[in-house]
This record gives sequence, C-alpha cells and structure tokens, in this order.
Amino acid sequence: MAKILCICLSSTIQRTINFKNIRLENVNRSTSYRMDASGKALNSARVLSQLEKDCVQVICPVGEKNKDLFIELADRDNLTIDYVIIPGFTRECWTLLDNTACTTTEMVVGEPELDFDIVACEEKILDILKTKINEFDAVLFAGSKPKCFSDHIVSDIAKASVSANKVFLADYQGPELLNTLKNCIPSIIKINEEEFVSTFNLFQNTTSYSEEELKKEIQKKSIELNNIVVVTRGHLPTFASNKGEVVECPVEKVRAVNTTACGDSFSAGFLYEYMNTGDFESALKKGTWCAARNAELETPGAVR
Repeated sequence: MAKILCICLSSTIQRTINFKNIRLENVNRSTSYRMDASGKALNSARVLSQLEKDCVQVICPVGEKNKDLFIELADRDNLTIDYVIIPGFTRECWTLLDNTACTTTEMVVGEPELDFDIVACEEKILDILKTKINEFDAVLFAGSKPKCFSDHIVSDIAKASVSANKVFLADYQGPELLNTLKNCIPSIIKINEEEFVSTFNLFQNTTSYSEEELKKEIQKKSIELNNIVVVTRGHLPTFASNKGEVVECPVEKVRAVNTTACGDSFSAGFLYEYMNTGDFESALKKGTWCAARNAELETPGAVR
C-alpha cells in the first residue's frame, strides 16, 4: 500500500445545501444540508481514505475560532490531520444544489486578512512536512494559498517533497506553479484546460485552437519537464502526456448531483493508482472513475 501525504493551505468548512429549485431574487428554503471538512487537498484525502483505509494523512492550517468544528468533521470521515493553528476562522464555502435543474453553484467566502506571525506558521508547516515525509511515498499539494501566506511557501513545500525523492503531484496553477518550476519539477502536474493555457500563456494570438494543438502543447511541456502533465477538460476527454507519450482518456457520462471536487477526486484516483501500479493509462482511468463517482454523490470528495 502506497502512503500519500496531502497538503492543503486553504482549509475550508464546506456547507452543501440542497434546494428543490433555486430562484433568483426570491426566498429559497433548503430541503437539507451537510457540512464537511474541505479544501482541495482535504477532498482528495477523503477520496483516498475511501479507496484504501489508512493510506493518507493531511497537513493544513486551521482557524482557532472554529477549530473544534473542523476537527470534528475531519474525525467523522476518519481523516488523520496534523494541523497548525492560525488566528481567526477557517474559511467557509457554500455549495448550492438545485435538484430540479441539476446545477451546482459554489460560493467561496474568504476570511479577512489578519496580522499575525505568518513566518512562524509557515515554518511549523514545513517542520511537520520534513518530520513526516519519510513515512510517505508521495505528496499531493492542491489548491491556492491564502493571501496572507508568503509567495514562496508553495514552492518551498514542493522543493522539500522533491528533494526527499517523493512523487509530488502539483494540483495548482498560475504564479504558484511557475514559481515552483523555477525551484524544482513536480513528478505530476494535474491542471484543467483553462488553467494550463493561462499559466503557460498559450494561444495568445488566436481566438481559438484545435484539440490537436492543445495536445501538442501538453506533449511539449511534458517533454520539456520530463514529467507527467494531465489536463482535465470537464465533460470533454482528458489529455495527458507522460514524458512525451500522449494519451486521451474519455470521461464518463453521469447524472451529476454535485460537481464540486470532481477535479480533486480525479487527482486522488490518479495518484492512488499510479503509486500502486505504476501504470499511467490505468491511473488516468482510475482518476476518471473517481471524478464520475464524486459527481453522482452529494459529499464533496467522495466515491461512496
């Protein structure tokens, strides 16, 4: 059994609220709701724990004012968490499910920036990582960092993981990914199409591009970095390249209940299968399967 360490800097308490239907500019009364410990890497960890018990652990910051609720929700899902306490609240997000239209609307609310010793907080996170990392075979880092964290914290985490010779999956984009690439090369970059195009400043002189052009750019980046690049495309097939070998993986058509965390579920399934089999194409299929199962369920980051 491969053991995976998930790192999340944007911890979240996710409230998923069901409505028969949602009408703008009207009072909308819910039929039910649930709460979950969330954030991209937390969602991935929940999927991993459902694929195989005790294969995953999480490092994350938690707001001191609602720490107990967050830990209670994580414990309910049997998630093992090493946390660093920060001032204020863990942020909250609301997912609104319209059961008639079968739509998912996510409302992300950031907490106000606080004046505290962010350097000490970051050092604690890195200390936990460096202390724990030899217990694990791979590290999954997902999501953006809160604005209060330093510009180098994400690349510091990536470099510490790669330097320890661990498989490192980077599920993030933009400046944070570009900063990482200046310091080290992730084993796997998992990113969606819009993020891939914008991060690497592609197709700037055209209003459209073909699937073949996109595949060539993914292949080129994978050869340049000598790694795996996976680009998910929502309801369209996933394109991926393993050091230049290009694969197209179709998605499953499902009746979606909640599409929140489908990307996080894909990352979990892909890394789980890849670490346990070493099979690139099988990992793509497992990631696709996890994303589809997640879409069918109400819980964000779940396959059962």
